[in-house]
Amino acid sequence: MTLDATDDLAAAQPAGYTLADLDRFGPEPPKSQSRTPFQRDRARVLHSSALRRLGAKTQVLGAGSDDFVRTRLTHSLEVAQVGRDIGAELGCDPDVVDAACLSHDLGHPPFGHNGEKVLDALAGDFGGFEGNAQTLRLLTRLEPKLLGEGRPYGLNLTRAGVDAAIKYPWMRGEGPDPASPKFGAYADDADVYRWAREGAVPGRKCFEAQVMDLADDIAYSVHDVEDAVTGGTLDLRRLGDPMERAAALYVVQDWYMPGESIDALDLALSRLEAEPSWLPEFRGDMRSAAALKDMTSQLIGRFTRAVVTATREAHGGGPLSRYRGEAVLPEQTRLEIAVLKGLAAAYVMSSAGQQPVYEQQEEIIRGLYAQLWNTGTTHLSPLFAELWDAAADDDARRRVIVDQIASYTDVTARRLHEALFDRAATHVTAADTPLPGLGSEL
Repeated sequence: MTLDATDDLAAAQPAGYTLADLDRFGPEPPKSQSRTPFQRDRARVLHSSALRRLGAKTQVLGAGSDDFVRTRLTHSLEVAQVGRDIGAELGCDPDVVDAACLSHDLGHPPFGHNGEKVLDALAGDFGGFEGNAQTLRLLTRLEPKLLGEGRPYGLNLTRAGVDAAIKYPWMRGEGPDPASPKFGAYADDADVYRWAREGAVPGRKCFEAQVMDLADDIAYSVHDVEDAVTGGTLDLRRLGDPMERAAALYVVQDWYMPGESIDALDLALSRLEAEPSWLPEFRGDMRSAAALKDMTSQLIGRFTRAVVTATREAHGGGPLSRYRGEAVLPEQTRLEIAVLKGLAAAYVMSSAGQQPVYEQQEEIIRGLYAQLWNTGTTHLSPLFAELWDAAADDDARRRVIVDQIASYTDVTARRLHEALFDRAATHVTAADTPLPGLGSEL
């Protein structure tokens, strides 16, 4: 970093952050002082092609399956709003949290967690696949913004910005549970991962990443229930039936709270039902639609207030950022959030009607992987064809295939699969089946 660049950073240094937090992995010329480095980070994520593609990627229900339901993009925007509010209350830079929240799902492939599971199985012999590790790869390598000598730097965010997006701060097999499928970086991204984590407490998320993680849980627990109610798959009145209620709470326990008793989960659900805004019956008319929206708003307020109050009680009134302080989630709130997530799992994700959909999605991803591997650069977009040509060995080329598939939206994955496997389609080329652009941004 040049002296002039250091002087520029010092002039724009947000309170609570060091010059090292503002450093970027790849060198850049000095910028004007009209924006802070963190505002610039947020703008780079907001204008990225990876963020735009989330508009056609599955959140819970398939993208495009209903005009109301959320996609990964609308979910990310809502997470950013929740996270920004919590971060501002607790004193960390809201643009760092905002950028991390906008980034948190960038690495998710088509078809949501089902797509993630299939790609992890396909990539098992060369490092696996994990949506959060893929997010780091996009931010620091794949999303076009800055090219260096010998490697691209992705969006080249600040150290604080990259670290805030790392939800699982460990490499594959090195976390608290070595058998867990969750990790934050692939082996070939270890250099930028280690750079982002300089000065970090091993295995501990920075404060901004903790806020992002909580905002994600809060937003999707509430909004997935809202989507399920409006979509007709969840009728909250059915929870009044003891057998129905017990079955739903068993899914909550199985998916999210294996160490918690059914009685404790039932008590958490009862607390939510006792809220004045709880809507037991949704009819689809204007009055019930407004009441449902009020319920979601009140629940988000309930959870965010609980986090802010508990964190302030633990740390006092000073600003919290980076590795100063821990975000506190009260136990009662943790259970209530888990119950809402479990209701969506019980009535949407684990329903018998979804199984044929999951099987078709797996067929699409496995078929695409096989065809892209067997045809080399024929069906790769120009960016990934360039990475294929530069790859050092077969494992690196397989990683390129996984990167390409992960970049697809649900619609593109389906369309390309249909084109490649339609017996009437011959000599299909990349020009015949245009893929999502990865042009330069901001």
